[in-house]
Amino acid sequence: MTRIKGVTKKDAGLLLKAVYWFARREFGAVPEPVTVMAHHPKVLIASGRHELAVKKAVHGPLFELVVYRTAVKLGCSWCVDFGAMLMKHDGLDIERLKHIDEYATSPLFTDLERKALAYADAMTETPVAELEGLMGRKQLIALTYQIALENQRARFNSAFDIKDQGFTSGDACRVPTN
Repeated sequence: MTRIKGVTKKDAGLLLKAVYWFARREFGAVPEPVTVMAHHPKVLIASGRHELAVKKAVHGPLFELVVYRTAVKLGCSWCVDFGAMLMKHDGLDIERLKHIDEYATSPLFTDLERKALAYADAMTETPVAELEGLMGRKQLIALTYQIALENQRARFNSAFDIKDQGFTSGDACRVPTN
């Protein structure tokens, strides 16, 4: 059971009903994370647009595999379940997913896959926060999304050793303030 009950179809407005219809058509059911994020429709729409854009930009067996490993490492049973379903629908070998914890030595994984999976492990850690009582559901959804987004940004930059450009010291290009 989720910490936050999702918005039901009955309680959803017109926009959320349209999102639920699309999700049901795409996946056969409305994913529970969608119903929880629906407490903040603007974040839900931003997240949905982001997910669709990323899917168009980077999609393939290796990407699906590292996403699955990240879900396993984080212990997100929903993500593991959903990820396996997506990989199955893409025609990928999901039997080897049973051996994902042994990827480093398993002959079921290629050298490239082993290196990508090790990279996913190195970049993954578990954040935990219980703030709903202090800030309410809508703000908790927005806060969690923003933290996850910054995790994405910071992990991307850290992985590529991207350093500051001097924006705070005035040495970098600046956008005019007027």
